[in-house]
Amino acid sequence: MSWTDDRVELLRKLWLDGHSASQISAELGQGVTRNAVIGKVHRLGLSGRAKALGAQPSGPMRDRQATRRQPSRPVGPMVRGNAALAMQPRNFIEPAPKPVEQVVVPISERVTLMELKETMCRWPLGDPSTQDFRFCGIKSPGKAGPYCAYHARIAYQPAQDRRRERDRERRQALRG
Repeated sequence: MSWTDDRVELLRKLWLDGHSASQISAELGQGVTRNAVIGKVHRLGLSGRAKALGAQPSGPMRDRQATRRQPSRPVGPMVRGNAALAMQPRNFIEPAPKPVEQVVVPISERVTLMELKETMCRWPLGDPSTQDFRFCGIKSPGKAGPYCAYHARIAYQPAQDRRRERDRERRQALRG
């Protein structure tokens, strides 16, 4: 299949008249697929076109679609090319950081791997490659997990908090 001048003109006319890509491919025939029509339309830069007759729903269906169609992004000029993804500077209000509760694990409670028992907190403290590496060792509620209450709050953050923290870090990286 090749795009002759006649076929391209027919494609342009049908597209601007509001025909769908499927209708145009059926009209052109000879192995022209719907995807081939869509590809050619994009290569030709054809965009706006008339609505096909009967394409608008009427009555209650039309009202439901009208209420559902809210702009999902800010309405403004369309940006193309290498500036399409450029970020516009915005002022973000940073949420106040939560006060961090510091837990001091007494030296006597810290345990080595050999001393660690099932009911003890398994939160690692220090560098594992050094001699003074230990685990928290505070009594942990058995079925609640491997950590004491304090370390469990650190280890198991809700997804929303993690997402907010990740987004804050990305914004800082973009600024700096």
